[in-house]
Amino acid sequence: MQSARYFTAVLVGFAMASCTSDGERESSNASVSPIQDWPAYGGNRADRFSPLTQLTPKNVAELVEAWRFDAGIGGLQTSPLVVDRTLYGYTTTQAVFALDASTGRSLWTSNLGTEGHQPARGLSYWRDGAHERLFAGVAHELWALDPRTGTPIRDFGDNGKIDLRRGLNEEDASNVTYLTSPGVIYRDLIIVGFRTSETRPGAPGAMRAYDVRTGAMRWIFHLIPRPGECGYDTWPADAWKTAGGANAWAGLVVDEANGIAFVPTGSAVDDFYGADRTGDNLFANSLVALDARTGKRLWHFQGVHHDIWDRDFPSPPVLLTVERDGRRIDAVAQTSKQGYVFVFERRTGRPLFPIEERAVPISDTPGERSAPTQPVPLAPAPFARQRLTADLLTTRTPQAHAAALEAFSKFHNEGPFTPLKAGVQTVVFPGFDGGAEWGGPAVDPQRGILYVNSNDIAWTGGLRKTDEALVAGAGVYQSHCAVCHGIDRKGSPPEFPSLIGIGARMSGQEILAVLYQGRGRMPPFPSISTDAATMLVGYLIDKGPSKGDKEELGNSQPSPSARYRFTGYKKFLDADGYPAVAPPWGTLSAIDLNDGHYLWKIPLGEYPTLAAQGLRDTGSENYGGPIVTAGGVLFIGATINDRKFRAFDAATGARLWETTLPFAGNATPVTYMIDGRQYVVIAASGARDRAGPQGSAYVAFALPLHSEKLQD
Repeated sequence: MQSARYFTAVLVGFAMASCTSDGERESSNASVSPIQDWPAYGGNRADRFSPLTQLTPKNVAELVEAWRFDAGIGGLQTSPLVVDRTLYGYTTTQAVFALDASTGRSLWTSNLGTEGHQPARGLSYWRDGAHERLFAGVAHELWALDPRTGTPIRDFGDNGKIDLRRGLNEEDASNVTYLTSPGVIYRDLIIVGFRTSETRPGAPGAMRAYDVRTGAMRWIFHLIPRPGECGYDTWPADAWKTAGGANAWAGLVVDEANGIAFVPTGSAVDDFYGADRTGDNLFANSLVALDARTGKRLWHFQGVHHDIWDRDFPSPPVLLTVERDGRRIDAVAQTSKQGYVFVFERRTGRPLFPIEERAVPISDTPGERSAPTQPVPLAPAPFARQRLTADLLTTRTPQAHAAALEAFSKFHNEGPFTPLKAGVQTVVFPGFDGGAEWGGPAVDPQRGILYVNSNDIAWTGGLRKTDEALVAGAGVYQSHCAVCHGIDRKGSPPEFPSLIGIGARMSGQEILAVLYQGRGRMPPFPSISTDAATMLVGYLIDKGPSKGDKEELGNSQPSPSARYRFTGYKKFLDADGYPAVAPPWGTLSAIDLNDGHYLWKIPLGEYPTLAAQGLRDTGSENYGGPIVTAGGVLFIGATINDRKFRAFDAATGARLWETTLPFAGNATPVTYMIDGRQYVVIAASGARDRAGPQGSAYVAFALPLHSEKLQD
């Protein structure tokens, strides 16, 4: 049964949705970290803002490299922590390390017995007097380490760790649960979500709080509601027993003064066809406010009803204070893949800008029951383009424009929230990766200014009817792999690599290792049986099984309700590999959330080859977010193709400084001060640019030691 929604033009109190609040909370005193450190994911207040002022628009152009630390070959998205002169981070295989933050000298490295190949975006640090702990997610485990030595603290959990697969349902061993974004500390709790598979079976989303000393679970909030819980009626009866997803993979933020945990959630499994999950599917695609002490729901807002586009909230929200009618209001702002900014009063969930429920196209795919309306904020205006039209196609060359126009004429395209169809490609604009991405925005928390980078290119996707009689290896592939690598196995490189000819690049054992351990954006698939995995490897290496092979697939057979499957992610590119839409292809914006107007908006990044031809400042795909300082400087890497690290004037958007990194800076930087010298550090890796140099490193920048500013 689908929950009731208001269909008036402007919703007041929409964030409360159909459930009543679970009550008020006691306030708590926020712990204050030294302003010279970067002690939590996102900084002191998880707003990616630093009160440091040494670096300013006048001197930032003097920055030089201070030190560099090699982190191995592979992907690196870590935003490190800095506490008491020590920097903590991950290598590309998720070994945890500590460095002298002023020199980059290694202090210790802790290999915890399991190589991790998932994104590892940060760690968590807790201190109470003389007691301190460093928390690290490695594979499906949450470890507590001694920050001074890196050794596990054996009286935490099971000999130093917690198995995050346990306690969600009866299928502990087969649950896919990875802590790609770090947990958040609140008093003596660490609160965590997890990443899971986006195809069946996916673990059911949940938020859990563990005692930082013992590892005992103190509370759990089911993001797929159980009988009697708020939101249960937005799913089929007893869906909680079999449904998956609706998980908080992007991380969360805690308002310590009010004791509120703000949790952004992902989409439900399967991402693109929801015939077996009729209803709005709370708390998928939602911002959920929980009492941080107890896990009780305070309020929620669902950003996409019955998501069939993978439009999950991609990053933690940010906390800031805005001014309305002379009154200061504590607010929480959530950016989205669609390019929206939703802004709410923290304690009540009241929208600070009107939100409209707009009628959207209805799916005509058999079995699908899409939502008739979707919420759209009336302000601020979207920071990414919303509808692809012929006049927005590339004009880079006449040939590229003609090819784009021909392809565009064949697409299904009814604007935002156009349902995918079978047999035709549907435009998704901005693309499946956003809009906003996992790096998240930065804010000036007192001035109420939000800074957000965005992708602004089109992708396409479609549906295909599931074959009634699937051959063995092809069936496993279609059920588990085609969602990312495509029905044709061509993928959408570099995010989703082609699997054509993979047998020439990897052995069968290497393919099996990736299948069961995951790598990069790919989660592991422990639920695939050994026999099914063997058939899959044979299919990939031999380009398909024999025509007579009709063997049943056991638990890897698609469920009867999954009559349609996603054909794969496809970027809309021209023949030369550039976006087939007109620039800008990536942007950076400053938005005043006091009144919703834009202070400035600029292209972010460029393609060196095009720049050499005179086509500059096109913007480019970008992953990783900005930070902003009280000195008035915004720092961001993020851009893939040019490998630049840049500094902008936070007030005007003027570029003040840039340098070329050894690899792309697809991580959010940090800043801190030691001995009167302000440092800025960013993690860089070549994983998203396979044509460029390969490797990874943490690179630190600071003013020269002889700078007059340092002497001041």
